[in-house]
Amino acid sequence: MTIRTFLQTILGPLLFSLGLGASVAQTFTVAVVPQFTAEQIFHDWTPVLKEVSRLTGLDLKLKTYASIPAFEIAFLNGEPDVAYMNPYHAVMAKKAVGYTPIVRDDATRMTGLLMVRKDSPITRLEQLNGTELAFAAPNAFSSLIIRALLTNEHKIPFRAKYVTTPSNVYRHVISHAQPGGTLRHMLEEETPELQAQLRVLYETPGFYRHPIVTHPRVPAQVREALQQAFLKLGANPAFAERLRAIQLPKPVIADFKDYVPLEKLGLEKFAIIPN
Repeated sequence: MTIRTFLQTILGPLLFSLGLGASVAQTFTVAVVPQFTAEQIFHDWTPVLKEVSRLTGLDLKLKTYASIPAFEIAFLNGEPDVAYMNPYHAVMAKKAVGYTPIVRDDATRMTGLLMVRKDSPITRLEQLNGTELAFAAPNAFSSLIIRALLTNEHKIPFRAKYVTTPSNVYRHVISHAQPGGTLRHMLEEETPELQAQLRVLYETPGFYRHPIVTHPRVPAQVREALQQAFLKLGANPAFAERLRAIQLPKPVIADFKDYVPLEKLGLEKFAIIPN
């Protein structure tokens, strides 16, 4: 073990707890679920993580992935130290590795939307019987929730088609006149012109939104410091727009119990675990 590694792993947490963390900067990777392009993720997350680094004395390295399955493989293998992920990913990550939620947004609950093209003749869920529905990915939160509710509660058979990103879902619905699923807050990020071409057919109940989670190897002092940094940013009006951009406008301390209700929906039957 090198001297630097010794200082980081053994003395780092102690120095940090004494307010001296900046003298021995600990490096942690921060992975973000690829709901948007890598360019947009870097644009939105970099200024926030830079300020969190300044407040904590930590060296936070942003990590992006080409697809949601690639992101899933990474956290199921325990690669990132810190990650921003969808609610069911938080359940998967807890069971597989022991990742713990530390912060989540509390401004609104997250709901799934099943959309059709505005001029579609489909007006009732029953008309979806046997149709093909577009989703971003098998384990995208909107995909899991909508597929589970259509199957378990509404008893509607359908076929799922995966088109990689939420933006692709909207464009697929418009160009192919097939229904598709997304999250309400994701759709609201799109232009008014695009939204005007879509109509909401069905909306799910609300759930707590994406958490930031930490790997068990992250020291408790670091977890607490990250929590406090995000709470401090949440109380700073100057950072309101930055936090809104990363979909964390009202950060609060999170706990895994916030996501336990998802386990009762049997989502594991609809999840596809990457190898």
